[in-house]
Amino acid sequence: QHRAPSPSRPPVVPKPPLSPATSAAPPIHAAHASPAHTLPSLRISARHIPSVLARSLAFPSFLFPISPAATLFRHSIGSRSAGRMLRKSLQQPICTMSYTSCLKKHPLRLIFPYANSILRASLEKGSPQKSLMDYSTMLHFITFCPDYRTYVLLLRACSKCSDIYAAMQIHSHLTKAGLLCNQDIIAPLLRLYIDHGRMMEACELYWPMLEWSTDPFHGNLMLMGFLKGGQLDKAYQIFKRMPVKDLVSWNSMIAGAARSSHLKDAMNLFSRLVNSGLVPDGFSFSSVLSACARAGARCYGMWVHQLMDELGVEKNHLLISALVDMYAKCGRIDVSVEIFNNIKRLHLSTWNTMISNLAGHGLGSDVVMLFHRMELSGVVPDGVTFVALLTACSHCGMVEEARQYFETMSTKYSITPKVEHYGAMVDTLSRAGLLDEAYNLVRSMAVKPDAVIWRALLSACRRYHQTKLGDVTIEQIACQGSGDYTLLSNIYSSINRWDDSEEVWKEMKKKKVRKIKGLSWVELGGSTHEFKAGDRSHPDSDDIYRVLHGLLKKAKAEGYTPSTELVTKDVSQEEREENLSFHSEKLAVAYSVLKTGPGTEILVSKNLQACGDCHEWMKIISKALCRVIIMRDRVRFHRFESGCCSCKDYW
Repeated sequence: QHRAPSPSRPPVVPKPPLSPATSAAPPIHAAHASPAHTLPSLRISARHIPSVLARSLAFPSFLFPISPAATLFRHSIGSRSAGRMLRKSLQQPICTMSYTSCLKKHPLRLIFPYANSILRASLEKGSPQKSLMDYSTMLHFITFCPDYRTYVLLLRACSKCSDIYAAMQIHSHLTKAGLLCNQDIIAPLLRLYIDHGRMMEACELYWPMLEWSTDPFHGNLMLMGFLKGGQLDKAYQIFKRMPVKDLVSWNSMIAGAARSSHLKDAMNLFSRLVNSGLVPDGFSFSSVLSACARAGARCYGMWVHQLMDELGVEKNHLLISALVDMYAKCGRIDVSVEIFNNIKRLHLSTWNTMISNLAGHGLGSDVVMLFHRMELSGVVPDGVTFVALLTACSHCGMVEEARQYFETMSTKYSITPKVEHYGAMVDTLSRAGLLDEAYNLVRSMAVKPDAVIWRALLSACRRYHQTKLGDVTIEQIACQGSGDYTLLSNIYSSINRWDDSEEVWKEMKKKKVRKIKGLSWVELGGSTHEFKAGDRSHPDSDDIYRVLHGLLKKAKAEGYTPSTELVTKDVSQEEREENLSFHSEKLAVAYSVLKTGPGTEILVSKNLQACGDCHEWMKIISKALCRVIIMRDRVRFHRFESGCCSCKDYW
């Protein structure tokens, strides 16, 4: 017996009442036409099918009951009158129901050749939902034996009307009919599950496929679904068990690892791709170059560039932009400029990449000149261009230029300022000490300010000791992170309000907000070495600390004085100096000095913004060792040479 539909999940396709003609049919036909009847050949237990199908069978009502009259197919006799009526109805607009009347008038005749045509007609006329209803009607009123083409059409209808529950019921029908080994059916069903985020059901469909199919297409669909949801570990499980991996499989994993910030994994996967015998394409190279840029892996990135030249890969604007970005973010802005200047026809994305990286290196005058050159070449800037321009002005203290660009983008280029543009403008004013103007701009914004804008203002409050505005700003940040509490604590400690500073840390502990630990790393000998503050886990830690103590003595001899006021806790002077001495970037520099020869350039990357004490220390060390030290922190690049920094102490 049919159960009443559940109010929480109504059936998409309502069941039509049985035709009066059914009851008037011969006895044997009437018995087989009962919806409650289950043929022995189609009887199946829930324990014999995947759990997803068991759930489908437990639905309150089936959209598409299996027709018990299917076995009568070979005993039925064709009806010419039914065929003529059906062909005539299919020529009429889809809104007419004449062929449904035809089916009810001739309920148990052989009209199978027309069934798929009916479903296809509804699909082609843009009515996928009606195609599903037609299927339900045919199951009730005709001798109907669906084949794999029928289910392909039905799955296409489910896809077009985004009906995942109908697809799950079709899945159960396919299992009963034994058609789940058909390639034309598996792919659309798998894609439906993936598009609707039903990865558990997709896995239950995919794993049995590995026993009879080595086609990587289905595995690539699974990779796409997991990587789209950021589930890199589950995607890797699929990747490992794929019997055959094509270039799409490797590219998906490399790109997914890079997007998920698993940068080492992305580079390792690319190396495995090269060793597998497959030839990387442009997408492979752009993904791994992105990972190299974010990791600061200059040596690996140079090897990738060399491999591109050896394979003769055509460099489109995406690859050119990736190369420019990689060298710039690995500290070689000169190589980026050289690659950029050697391209005759430049895409807008390449211009934006070059301008953004010049801004990140604090080369404000070069940014202004390049933008002028861009305008002369006839390339129209977009919103990304102006974000880069305003960022450059922020890093270089070019307040008037920032005001000019902020006005030009709307008046000359009709670009409406977005939150990113307001954020860069607020940062420019805040760094210049114009906190009142910056705060007024935030209050008058046409869009709602986000946490990034408030943090830029809060950072300036710490720099200029504006505690009142800092209190107002911290309240505006909806989701306060560890960096926000740290900034507020630094504001209080800088004016010796130790009790208030301690209260901030207590509030962090109460809300279970953990401080993000500073992490620095260097790339030497093809390997990346990471360091934390006070870290002694490195195999060469004894030698590293010995070199660091020597560098501290040299720096003090050159006039270095630890900035103990940056320590946020009320402790003795000696404890403050010790706290500052073993910051992660200092350990990274000491390791580079230990492992490289005199005069070698040192590149250090850091996940947070560098503190003022480390900045001053590196200026003096670069002079004492006669070395160039390049440090990339969360905000920008600093190039230390002969006791000076490229930021000119404006950062």
